[in-house]
Amino acid sequence: MTENPDSERAVVGIVGLPGSGKSEAAVVAEELSVPVVVMGDVVREACRERGLDPATDHGQVAQTLRAENGPAAIAEASLPTIETALAETGTVVVDGIRSDVEVECFEAALGDAFTLVSVEAPFETRAERLDLRGRDAGTDEGGEGLADRDERELEFGMGEAMDRAAVTVENTGSLDAFHDRIRALLTGKTDREHRGGDR
Repeated sequence: MTENPDSERAVVGIVGLPGSGKSEAAVVAEELSVPVVVMGDVVREACRERGLDPATDHGQVAQTLRAENGPAAIAEASLPTIETALAETGTVVVDGIRSDVEVECFEAALGDAFTLVSVEAPFETRAERLDLRGRDAGTDEGGEGLADRDERELEFGMGEAMDRAAVTVENTGSLDAFHDRIRALLTGKTDREHRGGDR
């Protein structure tokens, strides 16, 4: 009997609105020595190539890349990095999925190896986290407010992508509890027992 090559590979895509906890999921992956491919790195590199500041122009450049190269442009640009990491480790986390079109791109390229996880939290909780993080430029520094960021992400198709997730993780408790939940998902991901069971 021929083995399914996807059975030995696992790509876990993380989707969620700003401040939901995607970066913390990536922290857990890195602790487990699971490589993390950050789709936003494609956009940040494009910002630098265009002489723009990623802290203030990230959203506009992301829109421009999709307008120039199609709605799956950033996902397609991330695939070579994903495939290289898969060949080396067998398991990869992809952070930064923004639309159902990008989900379809990964499903087509990766087959059953791909599982989408939606990380979710209320607006107020996300706003507090982003204020504490202080990584992104605020509205007084030329950046976007959270409501504007949410609107932009949803226009990309974020809501449709989240609806397609096989697993939904509500990130409303402690950071340790969230880390434990993501750790359990990643360490058990190749057996697919979590598919559709956590909604």
